[in-house]
Amino acid sequence: MDEEYDVIVLGTGLKECILSGLLSVDGLKVLHMDRNDYYGGESTSLNLIQLWKRFRGSDKPPAQLGASRDYNVDMIPKYIMANGELVRVLIHTDVTKYLYFKAVDGSFVYNKGKVHKVPATDMEALKSPLMGIFEKRRARKFFIYVQDYNESEPKTHEGMDLTKVTTRQLIAKYGLDDNTVDFIGHALALHRDDRYLDEPALDTVKRMKLYAESLLRFAGGSPYIYPLYGLGELPQAFARLSAVYGGTYMLNKPECKVEFDGDGKACGVTSEGETAKCKKVVCDPSYLPNKVKKVGKVARAIAIMSHPIPSTNDSHSVQVILPQKQLGRKSDMYLFCCSYSHNVAPKGIDLLGPVDEIFFETYDRYEPANEPGVDNCFISTSYDATTHFESTVVDVLDLYTKITGKVLDLNVDLSAASAAEE
Repeated sequence: MDEEYDVIVLGTGLKECILSGLLSVDGLKVLHMDRNDYYGGESTSLNLIQLWKRFRGSDKPPAQLGASRDYNVDMIPKYIMANGELVRVLIHTDVTKYLYFKAVDGSFVYNKGKVHKVPATDMEALKSPLMGIFEKRRARKFFIYVQDYNESEPKTHEGMDLTKVTTRQLIAKYGLDDNTVDFIGHALALHRDDRYLDEPALDTVKRMKLYAESLLRFAGGSPYIYPLYGLGELPQAFARLSAVYGGTYMLNKPECKVEFDGDGKACGVTSEGETAKCKKVVCDPSYLPNKVKKVGKVARAIAIMSHPIPSTNDSHSVQVILPQKQLGRKSDMYLFCCSYSHNVAPKGIDLLGPVDEIFFETYDRYEPANEPGVDNCFISTSYDATTHFESTVVDVLDLYTKITGKVLDLNVDLSAASAAEE
């Protein structure tokens, strides 16, 4: 371990593994360490025995739940936007060759006490009870505006500067009712609360375009894809990329202590009495707790069930969005369901009617409070409560630019990725 590295990465969460992969490809000498004996950090997937150990303090899950190894339970459940940034990173790095993906069956939204499918085709939209017939006509005009909108072609802007016009003002132009606005903002643009209404409309339009493009990608019932065997596969795939390009991995390294020189710059990491020298340290918030600040909390429940979620057309993989207004809350709730169809639970035990087992957890969210230019410490932000990985990749790309001074070019041929067929 007594060697010098360009970068030492601490923690094998998805963000850290993507960065170690990208930096290794760039030719930097990377050492990647983790205090745990498994990959994934916060964003790991646990088998049944690991799940019971973490939440119940026992390694004896009930026998009727089946074999432990048949489970891959995500600790940070998210889907992948089929046309989003993570797919671009996967293609850019060719990490797709280590993974298999499948489209997610459907996205649903909770409205007035019932669960409705978010329409994925024109036919579904016509039949959907979410809007009346006249409202559908008005909404269609708005959707066409969004579909045709091109930031670099002013003639598609219809005289509106979306960096100044708020979402509320843009939607008012089409006379849409509050129910429709709620649906657009939360089920299509995937905002978590209503602050977006008074923010520039460009972000909402871009989010809607990403949703529509992702929906068309695999012509499935949703805009999402998801890896077989769970999200824990993602960090491992990027770790393989790093190793192929000379990255060194060390798991189960206790007390990874960052060392600083007289100028307060990170210069190495000590574990078990040995110190590896480095020019820069990349880590998740848990490795440098005195250089981060708490910015919020995320609450999560994990349920194991022996049937699909009611009112979702017996879907094996599905998202249900519960908008804040429908619940009288400050932010949305998301329901994420996966099953044996994505190899994350045994067949016959489908992933709400009766619940067999449930686990509750809240975790704190942190973001860096340091100056990387001063101390050479590049700390990722904690995973947020969004339903997909767009913000995760934004953080990774931002850190990549801060570490290397370069912008990662993600102009890739998106057709290079394909979802596995049933």
